Amino acid sequence: MRDKLHDILAQLRLNGMAGALDQQTQRAEREGTPVSEFLYRLLLEEQAHRQNKSLLYRLKGARIPSDLTLKTFPFDRQPGVSKPQILELSGLAFVERKQNIVFIGKPGTGKSGLAMGLLRQALLSGYRGRFYNAQDLLDELYASLADRSSAKLIKRLYSYDVLVIDELGYLTLKPEQVNAFFKLMGERYGKKSTIITSNLLYPDWYDLFQRKNLVDALLDRLNHYCITIHINGPSLRTPTCGKEKTAKA
Repeated sequence: MRDKLHDILAQLRLNGMAGALDQQTQRAEREGTPVSEFLYRLLLEEQAHRQNKSLLYRLKGARIPSDLTLKTFPFDRQPGVSKPQILELSGLAFVERKQNIVFIGKPGTGKSGLAMGLLRQALLSGYRGRFYNAQDLLDELYASLADRSSAKLIKRLYSYDVLVIDELGYLTLKPEQVNAFFKLMGERYGKKSTIITSNLLYPDWYDLFQRKNLVDALLDRLNHYCITIHINGPSLRTPTCGKEKTAKA
């Protein structure tokens, strides 16, 4: 009978139940578990299996380039970051409110790590998200214009609950890229959360995009639905070097 159950579960693709069948059957026989409780335990195993499979799918689709998490972020080495504020953001109320987050700071101060950590937290909580390097995103938007797939691409980008745009800095942009970027931000405004990291202060965005009216509109929207975090602290990429030099000295 157990073999028959395995066959049926395999045909129905109930892999979670199939994986737990032998263990739960032995437990039920040993404890004299009622049939209803036995079935309930099997269904819980199937639910956990599907949730884990869904999480792995979301993590893979998000294409986060590092294993950094908020738990591993070196808050003790970055006095420019308020740990209580970041932990409050990890509660993901900003996602529920459709708010944006902009991290502004010099290279190496932890902007990308914090963005990745918040994105990963959102994925663990069941949200869909995607990590993009700013230049890669803008290049993809530009390429979509050639085959007239920009509407489809923007629709896909809009669908993410959390979209991370990393390293928005001194890029070489074509007018078409600028227009596509602002169209995307306009679509997501007030409906989805976007996390941007940049080494540029807001006034410098005018030089980057070269479109004052569009930047005015973007900054107006960001200031309305945005949490801006300025990181005024040391680079996290060099402290170990300093320690090594001290030790050798």
